[in-house]
Amino acid sequence: MIAGKDIGREGTVILVDPERQKVLVQGVNMIKKNTKVDYQGQRGAKTGGIVNQEALIHVSNVQLIDPETKKPARVGYRLDEDNRKVRITRPGGKDI
Repeated sequence: MIAGKDIGREGTVILVDPERQKVLVQGVNMIKKNTKVDYQGQRGAKTGGIVNQEALIHVSNVQLIDPETKKPARVGYRLDEDNRKVRITRPGGKDI
């Protein structure tokens, strides 16, 4: 995270929504959500209550981490020998 209440935290991307430009990152932007009680459990057991879960974040608030330096890095592109795009980190120029 490079902005928001969880600035500096790291996690893996779980879900990407390109239409709304949002991502879901594991362990970041945690919210409490009230879930409805249902009786579908074993022997009519109740399940429900307050659950902690991740919320969506705008893509402008997250950044990739350089595998070598372990710091946030911008991403660039270069063409390889087969004229395919390859992502590279901007400070080091290494392939991702």
